[in-house]
Amino acid sequence: MSAIASTATAELFDQMHARSLSDPAGFWGEAAKDISWFKPWDKVLDDSNAPFYRWFTGGELNTCYNAVDRHVEGGRGAQAAIIYDSPVTQTVQTITYAELQDQVARFAGALRAQGVEKGDRVLLYMPMIPQSLVAMLACARLGAVHSVVFGGFAPHELATRIDDAKPKAIVSASCGIEPNRVVKYKPMLDAAIEQSSHKPTSVIVWQRPQETATLIAGRDIDWAEAVAKAEPAECVPVKATDPLYILYTSGTTGQPKGVVRDNGGHAVALRWTMANIYNVKPGEVYWAASDVGWVVGHSYIVYAPLLTGCTTVVFEGKPVGTPDPGTFWRVIEQHKVGTLFTAPTAFRAIKREDPDANYLKKYDLSHFRALFLAGERSDPDTLHWAEDNLNVPVIDHWWQTETGWAISGNPLGVHLFPIKYGSATRPMPGWDVRVLNAELKEVPRGDIGAICVKLPLPPGTLPTLWNADERYKKSYLADYPGYYQTGDAGFVDDDGYVYVMARTDDIINVAGHRLSTGAMEEVLSSHKDVAECAVIGVADDLKGQVPLGFVCLKAGVTRPHEEIVKEVVQLVREQIGPVADFKRALVVDRLPKTRSGKILRGTMQKIADSQDYKMPATIDDPGILPEIADALKTLGYAKSSSTPA
Repeated sequence: MSAIASTATAELFDQMHARSLSDPAGFWGEAAKDISWFKPWDKVLDDSNAPFYRWFTGGELNTCYNAVDRHVEGGRGAQAAIIYDSPVTQTVQTITYAELQDQVARFAGALRAQGVEKGDRVLLYMPMIPQSLVAMLACARLGAVHSVVFGGFAPHELATRIDDAKPKAIVSASCGIEPNRVVKYKPMLDAAIEQSSHKPTSVIVWQRPQETATLIAGRDIDWAEAVAKAEPAECVPVKATDPLYILYTSGTTGQPKGVVRDNGGHAVALRWTMANIYNVKPGEVYWAASDVGWVVGHSYIVYAPLLTGCTTVVFEGKPVGTPDPGTFWRVIEQHKVGTLFTAPTAFRAIKREDPDANYLKKYDLSHFRALFLAGERSDPDTLHWAEDNLNVPVIDHWWQTETGWAISGNPLGVHLFPIKYGSATRPMPGWDVRVLNAELKEVPRGDIGAICVKLPLPPGTLPTLWNADERYKKSYLADYPGYYQTGDAGFVDDDGYVYVMARTDDIINVAGHRLSTGAMEEVLSSHKDVAECAVIGVADDLKGQVPLGFVCLKAGVTRPHEEIVKEVVQLVREQIGPVADFKRALVVDRLPKTRSGKILRGTMQKIADSQDYKMPATIDDPGILPEIADALKTLGYAKSSSTPA
């Protein structure tokens, strides 16, 4: 389905959304015409084995062919497919579609020489370099199933993923590079293989100039040598319902959940989103400032832009510190980026370091059209700051690892709806969003409840978990039969706008009142001195739980912390009311986060309540947790030292 001019009416979007629910076969069958198929499908939506719905059954395609080869055949061979921009190594490199096709075909040949065939798993443990995309696409070319694990994951966490996916081969690099250090990958990978009961037959290593990894004879292979000897491999047809990848997300049991993505529905949905949600056309430069280890990296660094024939930016750096808060603006100007997709936490970091946007004034962003944010709640203050300084639409949209693309957003390629701060706007076509109470009944508009999606989920979402159908049902479908449980809480307003207020676990019960920590965070972030904040519920003998706020201040703020705490407490009292019982807040230097920018509220709550906790596998800097514990002790929390299990 082609992009529709953004001057189209809201009514047109309403018609699209209604049709996607009443006639999903017609709607998505039409969208599938933008994908090249080796064999057409027999059925668009196969509901014969509900709740395991399948899309485009009987159809055959190859995702790599659609992302690379067909663009070369269609005359885009000389166009840039990838711009690699690495401020941490002072490197900028462009790879055309023709060059990408050659590199992918040869690396696929190298994998095939190691016995990798259709259906085999290949685990990738890689940094943000073009070879990560080459390896992913090479797996897709062969019909092999890739599983990308964020480079730098600890050996134990890596070992659990090796044992679950049972990869025939592992692809890695000698190191990752942080702003102030080189992270050696090979020792961690070797330790993980040592710990795992499943052993890969081969490990292919890309040697980076900053670190040469020691290769183990008989198992490890140098990437360059393997490719030099390889015969280029062709694209292998796979079924639309065959898995393209497994992406692990943390499980509550400590055993990671392997989210499966199929080939057919995934290609159709992502291609559709580029035109209709992001309003991006073939040939344009699109940048998702994420990492290939996360779902955003899979969907919007690799597959969606390349399926569309765009130029995708692969950025190895940080929003601040590589070298300064102007690095995003430099990348946008230098590479003529039209659309940026990043996490709110990146903009909060930039705003904290450069509150007056002085670095932005050095660059020409006249060609820049839109900013999309997802990953954490986009607080209104950050949205306003971005809008005021960029003068383009700033669009918050909401989705998950499991969904693969936006549940709720603002469809820039169809119609730009008025922005309501704190809302991720409207459910996208294919998504039948309902807010339910514990009795499985829809709550009135404006009331908070569990945000659920009526089945079937649209194409491109998870059909199940890897080798764990029962766990899939138990994790996502059991509590609300007939619905997918998002695990998020929030409400839908009278205009149909979705407000995601918190994870279901972050709705706190203060003396019988269910209150959203997200609403309180919105108030805290509106304070002029606050750069970033988090609110958790802590145990209270009288009221069950009470809220506790953490605030990080903007650069250059020197006022006494007690004054600022008093002001934010008063703000919450004024805007939410005494019922919130918000009387406690702490000023801290930084908040603990995952590498993708999610604040670890659950871990902070366990520390506050002196409970033992599991060190999150995705934590960016474990050294922040003792700082949080020390701060909590000043208010009488974290009385006995909780320890990571």
